[in-house]
Amino acid sequence: MRWHPKHARPRHWFVKDGRPSLPRVLAAALGVTAIVGVTAAIAQGASSPGGRAQTPVIVPVASPPGGGGQGPSTSPATDAQPVSLDIPAINLHTTLQQLALDASGALEPPTNLTQAGWYSGSPVPGSPGPSVIAGHVDSFNGPAVFFNLKSLTAGDRITVGLSSGHSVQFQVMLVQRYPKDQFPTQDVYGARPDPELRLITCGGAFANGHYIDNVVVYAALSK
Repeated sequence: MRWHPKHARPRHWFVKDGRPSLPRVLAAALGVTAIVGVTAAIAQGASSPGGRAQTPVIVPVASPPGGGGQGPSTSPATDAQPVSLDIPAINLHTTLQQLALDASGALEPPTNLTQAGWYSGSPVPGSPGPSVIAGHVDSFNGPAVFFNLKSLTAGDRITVGLSSGHSVQFQVMLVQRYPKDQFPTQDVYGARPDPELRLITCGGAFANGHYIDNVVVYAALSK
């Protein structure tokens, strides 16, 4: 599976049924690029980022005081859904849309530049496996929700709020940028034994109507 370079900076919104939306032609050209065959990739398992045998834990995370009870990260209820994302290091707070695949097998991008989206085919944050959240990087009118994603560093905290009222905390392990024709499908979507988080946006140079790279943030559950 690869990410197709279809990004073009969106200019303005259209209204449909009283809500802001985008025509499909424009939606196909936004900062979250198309993903093909995601379901198959998730089922196959993955190597860790960069091809290492195990995911490196760059910043050790201490257990909650007292050795028992619930810390800030809690197991999600089976019917819980992620509803918010907070990253203090880049002053980011956003509610979350749910993203699905379209008829062609491509991930539909968020319909709001200031709101990220959780791919509902990935695990609920806090459950085993990589939960995937994507967002736009910018528009012709200015920065979008994930504009500063590339500036995150190892150890930065990420909190995902769930509809159950619980929150799940992650720590950034590493931030990588990839040419879109070298997108690491298995590292991003492949099965993992532990709860992990992936944040995805576009990056690199802007050429011929799209960004040439993708930025991926890899994060591990804080315990």
